[in-house]
Amino acid sequence: MTLDPQLVKDDFYEAVNGAWIAQAEIPADKSATGGFNDLVDDVEKTLMADFAAMSPATAEDPRFQEFLKFYALAKDFDAREKVGVAPLQKVLAKIEAVANFTDLNALLPELFLNNLATPFDLDVSADMKNAAYNALYVSPVSLILPDKTSYDAENPQKDALLKVYADMTVELFQKLGKTADEAADLAKRTLAFDASLVPFVKSSEESAEYAKSYNPQDFASFSQSSNVLAIQDVVTTLLGQTPDTIIVTEPAFFENYNQIVNEETFADLKAWLLVKTAISLASLTTEELRQISGIFARTLTGRKVAQSQEKSAFYLAIGTYKHVVGDYYGQKYFGAAAKADVLNMVQRMIDVYKKRLSTNTWLSASTREKALVKLNAIVMKVGFPDTIEDIYDQLKVQDTSLLENDLAFTKLFVLRNFSEWQQPVNKERWGMSANTVNAYYSPSQNQIVFPAAILQAPFYSLEQSSAANFGGIGAVIAHEISHAFDNNGAQFDEIGNLNNWWTAEDLAYFKDLAEKMVAEFDGVATPAGKVNGRLTVSENIADAGGLSCALEALKEESNPDLAAFFINWATIWRTKQSLAYQQMLLAFDVHGPAKLRANLQVKNLPEFYTTFDVTENDQMYLAPDKRVAIW
Repeated sequence: MTLDPQLVKDDFYEAVNGAWIAQAEIPADKSATGGFNDLVDDVEKTLMADFAAMSPATAEDPRFQEFLKFYALAKDFDAREKVGVAPLQKVLAKIEAVANFTDLNALLPELFLNNLATPFDLDVSADMKNAAYNALYVSPVSLILPDKTSYDAENPQKDALLKVYADMTVELFQKLGKTADEAADLAKRTLAFDASLVPFVKSSEESAEYAKSYNPQDFASFSQSSNVLAIQDVVTTLLGQTPDTIIVTEPAFFENYNQIVNEETFADLKAWLLVKTAISLASLTTEELRQISGIFARTLTGRKVAQSQEKSAFYLAIGTYKHVVGDYYGQKYFGAAAKADVLNMVQRMIDVYKKRLSTNTWLSASTREKALVKLNAIVMKVGFPDTIEDIYDQLKVQDTSLLENDLAFTKLFVLRNFSEWQQPVNKERWGMSANTVNAYYSPSQNQIVFPAAILQAPFYSLEQSSAANFGGIGAVIAHEISHAFDNNGAQFDEIGNLNNWWTAEDLAYFKDLAEKMVAEFDGVATPAGKVNGRLTVSENIADAGGLSCALEALKEESNPDLAAFFINWATIWRTKQSLAYQQMLLAFDVHGPAKLRANLQVKNLPEFYTTFDVTENDQMYLAPDKRVAIW
């Protein structure tokens, strides 16, 4: 790739991606294109073409047969039109019949089991301080706007977005048989209940410090958080027994719960339940309701049109049968040679980290030793799971409506979740399917997972140079390893328990370094607004560690092409996004804007300056005392 030498020095991201950005067009049904999005599109086209040529009769795996049946059911919009809205009306009628909190308490277990709107959220997942076993967590419900800060008076989008939501609600409920006045009242009450949540929930910045979400409480005492909801009865019904302890993610919310949910707010809560439920299920009915119920989401993300009927059916089906589809994708499109090569890269990144930790100058010997123990214990998973979980054997398509099938499947997954309370954590389960273009680190399991779909160009290819691969997937691999030692991951030990393994002095020094990373990104202007450096600090620490470790691994090779390394780092972050989508991400996403991930991180590395002859007269220059190096 031939780059403008001066533009490289002034805006590296633009030098690498500017020509592409100038001609790139965001598809009307999407909010962004480029980078990760292009790979998602490729997987989408590949699988949709594959599945179009298949039928349940020709599939050998019974689970895959059921997937194809469900996909066909989702695509049959003629049948959906004939069935109409009756299945949705049946669900809504149960909420409509709720006349008081006694009625609501009786209905709540069913709402939880169907994963519909409820006044609080419950989840069973790994106990942060005993990560081998699952515990029960309780959390606040989600807001309508992306984040608590979205409700600030100075947010220019607030009123317009809430009006879109209200107008959509009115239009939707009129189609469901309400009068204009009745629908408007539902919308008004829903927004009122939503507004009542805002003062008591955490912002995304506060939630990003997820160790602070671990607040075990005596269950009997917690059950008294509400004067009107029978929390103990509901939970006991769902679990089959009464727990001794519950982990509260946001204590302040539940300490003020009686201000939110009470006799005076009952009508608002009921309206909120109706509206949230209708919006969540409407897309499973007629085309008209699918279009209407997506208006707010499209406005929020800047998408111009809804997905095609076939695409919406595709994503519904693969989301339900995700590991069945993932197994198909992994078996067909991820080869043994690529897996071996990637595992070799993973080991090289681990070796770089071992060397860096062993020679670290600011960690004490005891902390350094424990860090190495944690590093050596990290479990790497590449490609796709060895087995498909038994629950997919239970997903049998019935001769009923799409909505009824979907609710039945949802209930199976929810029942499984509650059944795992107090049971050992299934460490073989993958959070992402193999056809997912992403990767993740799990602090509670000390595991890193790289699904097959991300292991393709520009991130990785056997046909790419090693320099390009290290600047792509190598940096991503090391990024995920770095999460074990970011401001959140560093609080968990090698087993996955929330456990401080640092000396006080080391931890204080690490926090000072993290603050420097906060400062490097905080307040940087973008077309959508200013970046919140504290919200994005964990990902920025991981980016910095990932990029520098991948670079060090590359430098161990003969004749390393550093220019190709840096160029591919910028290439993987190329993207073109709608302004609305950028604004939404700035409000809640713990990842920084792609351009800044590409540009700011390379400024921290001396090799970038020597590779491209960047001097203090260039805009890509950052004074040495401002550069951040943690790992």
